[in-house]
Parts: sequence; structure tokens; C-alpha cells
Amino acid sequence: MSGYKIGVIRGDGIGPEVLQEGLNVLEAVAALDGFHYELVDYPYSGSHYLETGELVPESVIEEWKGLDAVLLGAIGHPDVEPGLVERSVILGLRFGLDLYVNLRPIKLYAESLGPLKGKGPDDIDFTVVRENTEGLYVQIGGRKSVGTPEEMAIVTGVYTWKGCERVIRYAFEFARKQAAARGGDPGARLTLVDKANAIRPHQIWQDVFDQVAEDFPDVERDHQYVDACCMWMIKNPEWFDVIVTTNLFGDIITDLGAMLQGGMGIAASGNIHPGQTSMFEPIHGSAPKYAGENVVCPLGAIAATAMMLTHLGEDAAAARVEGAVARLLESGRIPSVDARSGISTSAMGEMVLAELET
Repeated sequence: MSGYKIGVIRGDGIGPEVLQEGLNVLEAVAALDGFHYELVDYPYSGSHYLETGELVPESVIEEWKGLDAVLLGAIGHPDVEPGLVERSVILGLRFGLDLYVNLRPIKLYAESLGPLKGKGPDDIDFTVVRENTEGLYVQIGGRKSVGTPEEMAIVTGVYTWKGCERVIRYAFEFARKQAAARGGDPGARLTLVDKANAIRPHQIWQDVFDQVAEDFPDVERDHQYVDACCMWMIKNPEWFDVIVTTNLFGDIITDLGAMLQGGMGIAASGNIHPGQTSMFEPIHGSAPKYAGENVVCPLGAIAATAMMLTHLGEDAAAARVEGAVARLLESGRIPSVDARSGISTSAMGEMVLAELET
């Protein structure tokens, strides 16, 4: 039997509500599949900052490195400077644990949930591999002469060969595994998305992509500029299998992808360093206006829990959870994945728990 140590950051707003449903599913599937785990709660959130003035200390980041995984609810409080706590917690995890892969599945489970005319589950089923520790998010830059006519803001994007190579190699390997899981037909296809025609330093992405591709002759290669990618995601989403892209572009196109799969309520994310501590979260915000109302969809948190189980090697448990969610959505018993579904947060969690037994 396996035992895991899992950090829990419940966060702000709706974070604790949705994460609790993910934890309930984790408890149920652990009993069904026979593995053990220990939860370690951490208080870091906007509310905690207002009460204590404390952000995440370096000692806690070191402690996180000893965990098997971290589950995060959502961070963000209306009474705290935008981004302050988010950078401390989320970037603290991403940079502190070197979580260089952001993995975002884009999968439509029921045609009724999709916004695109004539596009169904067979058309919208791909994954975005977003570089997670470089680009514009390294926070190099600042503002000068703030509040004056001479105000200036500068931000520098950083792309290293190592940073590009490791995430592109991960994406090639992921594409190969996806093809194998389908029985090899259709084959694997990996699309690089950048903007090297206008941002010439992005050529490093294409150079690395071409070099790494030599090790993966079985994986079909494609390349698109980010503006064209956004267009084709709407017009022909079936063209995509796996996308690999920069930190900023990945942040943008994955939210577009979330809309293709029905909305933020179903979207989940893995922040991954293969073989090391990784963090998993629903990608919606803290939505303070819904806090305590028991109306938001917890499926994103439940899907994030399934992604964590895959990372931990509990593939059967992960498949059990995803299968339960898929059956509920395919059947129409959950008519939408937002606060207008008419199903409470806790009731939707109970539906997933019941479906796990099927």
C-alpha cells in the first residue's frame, strides 16, 4: 500500500468550498483503491494576510519540497492588493518548487456544454503544455516616475535554452504517451505556439523545438503563431492534440480553452516537476461574491484531484474519478458547470461520490 503526504491550501472565497469536495472525493477513492495519505493544512491566503500580515516564508517553501503534492483551492481577497498574495503562494510554489510544466487538459465531455456550433466531444480534446517558470512572469522590471507624465513601466521576458528544452521535451513525451493510450491511431501531433515573427527572441523556441524533435521522429510537428492559434482553436479545435507554448501565451489560450470545454468550473491545472512535489488546482479565481453561497461548481477541484492522482501514480483511481465526472456530464444530470446549474456545490460533490461506486 502507498502512503502520500499532501499539502492543502484552501485559500479564499470559494476556494475552501470547492477544495472540500475534491478532498471528499480523494477520501472515497482512496478507500476504494486501497491507498493511504496524510493531509497537511497551510493557512496562506488573503484572509490570513489580513489577519497576520504574513506571506509565505522561505521555510515553508522548503517544507513543501518534502511533500508528495499540494492541492490549492483559490487565492484572492478583495481587500488585499491584487496579486500580492497570489504571487506569494502561487509563484512561491511554481518558482520555489521549480514547477516548470503547467498542464491544462481541454476536454469537452458533453456537446451541450460547448459554445461552438457543430463541435462536440470528438472535436475538443487536447492538452496545453505551458512553460511555467520563465517568460514575462520572472518579474524582471519595474515602474519609474509613478504618477507623473514621465511614468515608465518596463518588463523583461526571459527564455533560456534549458527552460525551453525541458518543457518542449516533456510535451513531446506527453504527445507520444497520448498516442500510445489511443493505440497509436491517430498518431501523436505536437504544435509549438510562439510569436517569433514579431518577437524575434522567440526564435529560440523554434530552434529548441527542431532539435528536440530529432529524438521523437514518431511525433508529428506543427507550428502556429499565437494569434493564428486562437483563431484555429475556435474554427477547428479538432486540429489540436498537444500544444506547447510560452508562459504568457499559455496563460491566455488555456482560459480560451476552458470556455471550449464548458467554462471555468470544469477546468483543472497541474503545476508539475516530473518526479518531484507538484501542485494541482482548479483554474477559476476565488469568486468572493459567491463565497459561502454553496452554489459554485466543484468539478474543477475534483478534476484537479484526479490530475494529482495521476501524478502520484494512482492511475486507476484517477480514471475512476474522471470517469465519474464524465458520466455525470454526458448524461445531462449536471446541466452546466457554473453557478447557474441549479445544483449546490455540496450536492454536486455528492453526485460524484455516488457515481464513484458505479
